Amino acid sequence: MATRKFRCKVCGYVHEGDSAPDKCPVCQAPASEFEEVTEGKPDKKLNTNSNTYTIVYAAVMVIVVAFLLAFVNSGLRDKQDENIRLDTKKQILSSLGITSDNAGADYDRYVKRDVLIDPATGMETEEVPAADFSTNYDNEAKAGRLHVFVCDVDGETKYVIPVNGAGLWGAIWGYVALDADKQTVYGTYFSHASETPGLGAEIAGEAFQDQFNGKKVMDGGNVALSVVKHGTSEGSEFKVDGISGGTITSDGVNNMLHTCLHNYVNFLTAK
Repeated sequence: MATRKFRCKVCGYVHEGDSAPDKCPVCQAPASEFEEVTEGKPDKKLNTNSNTYTIVYAAVMVIVVAFLLAFVNSGLRDKQDENIRLDTKKQILSSLGITSDNAGADYDRYVKRDVLIDPATGMETEEVPAADFSTNYDNEAKAGRLHVFVCDVDGETKYVIPVNGAGLWGAIWGYVALDADKQTVYGTYFSHASETPGLGAEIAGEAFQDQFNGKKVMDGGNVALSVVKHGTSEGSEFKVDGISGGTITSDGVNNMLHTCLHNYVNFLTAK
């Protein structure tokens, strides 16, 4: 009498005998998980409980999902880039005290030129075409490209300088708008990546930023605009109060202003 064969549906082990074993010696599956293998006929039934099936299924799903994500990202990239450009323009406008619902049009209305400054002479070296509008001025400055945005607000010339630095938990950045004398702060905009809500994150609030309005940037050829300990700036034309409880972030803003504006000293002092 021919020996019968039984295959474990869990692990694929094949048992030879008159009946399935009470328990699979490989994976310990009960007899109910065995099926008889008919001799001479290939068993084409897909074993969805096998490890091989699980691995192949997971691999296929990962490939499909990765493909779909790459396709969606590629299709939305232009829109994402445009949104970043519009947000950057809105931040520049905010430093001028302009709240905009149409950043593209308002930027073109108020910002007349985006120029590069030679730090050694303080003189303009080139004008940046609109098509080359940048959204990362930290990298630009590291490459020796110092941007100044020349603006017209109600018939008066304003200059906007981008600044970048580090707070307590991550990057901070902003824009400092100056009057035509390049010495008096017209307005500021600051933001952050991950500062603590209610503490360091308050650099993005009007209460902190409005303190800069009317302050002076330079004193004796040096950058004097500073953020100091909360409650100690009274009477100073160069200093503003830091955030109470946000000392490290406040120091970050102070260092950011001194470091970035120092690169523009020759521009700021040029007549």
